[in-house]
Amino acid sequence: MTNNNATQTIYPILLIIGFVHLLTDAIQSVIPAMFPILEQSMGLTFLQLGIIAFALNMTSSIMQPVVGWLTDKRPSPFALPIGLCFTLVGIIGIAVAPSFWYALLSALLIGLGSATFHPEGSRVAYMAAGNRRGLAQSIYQVGGNTGQAMAPLITALILVPLGQFGAIWFTIVTLIAIALLLYIASWYRTQLQEGRKKKSRQTVNQVKVGGYTIGFALCLLVFLVFARSWYHAAITNFYAFYLIEQYQLTIRQSQVYIFLFLAAGAIGTFAGGPLADRFGKRNILFFSMVGSAPLALWLPHAGPLMAYVLMTLIGFIILSSFAVVVVYAQELLPGKIGMVSGLIVGLAFGMGAIGSVALGWLADLTGLRLTMIGVACLPLVGLLAILLPADQTIKTWYTPNLPSQGEQASSPAGRA
Repeated sequence: MTNNNATQTIYPILLIIGFVHLLTDAIQSVIPAMFPILEQSMGLTFLQLGIIAFALNMTSSIMQPVVGWLTDKRPSPFALPIGLCFTLVGIIGIAVAPSFWYALLSALLIGLGSATFHPEGSRVAYMAAGNRRGLAQSIYQVGGNTGQAMAPLITALILVPLGQFGAIWFTIVTLIAIALLLYIASWYRTQLQEGRKKKSRQTVNQVKVGGYTIGFALCLLVFLVFARSWYHAAITNFYAFYLIEQYQLTIRQSQVYIFLFLAAGAIGTFAGGPLADRFGKRNILFFSMVGSAPLALWLPHAGPLMAYVLMTLIGFIILSSFAVVVVYAQELLPGKIGMVSGLIVGLAFGMGAIGSVALGWLADLTGLRLTMIGVACLPLVGLLAILLPADQTIKTWYTPNLPSQGEQASSPAGRA
């Protein structure tokens, strides 16, 4: 009897890990969203708020490849709920923090919890994907995108009326996430045990793989994610100011464009996975950037009405590869699932966020209009995606070596 477990997509696990991703990213995103409240309750300066944001983002970003590297060497199913315990302590800390240093330590703990969760969460999605890895990673990533988008709503409904201590309610959210991760960890451990048995019965053909080829492809992939992240940062952080300056829109009116970009991006993230399963991951990555380039170049010159359409289309197209690039990296280095997930989701996006600082400096130096025109060229970097190895090429690098006919004949199954 043929075992189809390797090709079955385990949707309950994917939905649970996607939901926990939603909860985790919502908690992390609430910290910068509540900065105005912390400024009032503790009298923090903008510099101190910036340090808290830097500590949160850099801990959660820089630590992800490290955590992924460690768990690749020694998979740790229960690292998932343990990591969220750091988040739980951080949430309690931020709710009762009397001063800057307590708030900073709490942010570090929340960042550490996030750094522990994300590489292992990607690994769980990979393990539950079966033969639909693009769709699986899309479900996982859409959960995180939705959680990030909830932060302003959470701030308005909970933190504004309840103040700093209102963050204590997120301990309930964190406890729910920990409980779900205990279930996930139990499933994860079972999969590891089955995986070890299968691994002992097969080897992998890596004769055609050169370190230079893989290294070049991985560096190019990270560079493409950098470019896309910088464009994303420019739109979400500065395009509203551009609209206000160029077309005299109000703050509320300008935020509609950002919402359209992010909402369409979430839909594109979900759609990109199934499209990649059908048309190839490298092809979707190439299309997501090159396909959005003409629209991006048009955007700085479009009027406010046309900008609604362009922002929606750009968001959908350019973020359609959000999850795809993670799956591509995982298949590029199949033995390093956690490390490459942390590298792409954590380090690459974290470093891309630093682009906000560079873009802000450039806008101060040259003006918003020239900055936005320059930023519009970033999707053209996607032309370099054609240099990446095709999906089928990667599969030939990592083809399982099946037992020979002689071995099959000598085995119990062969004699049967």
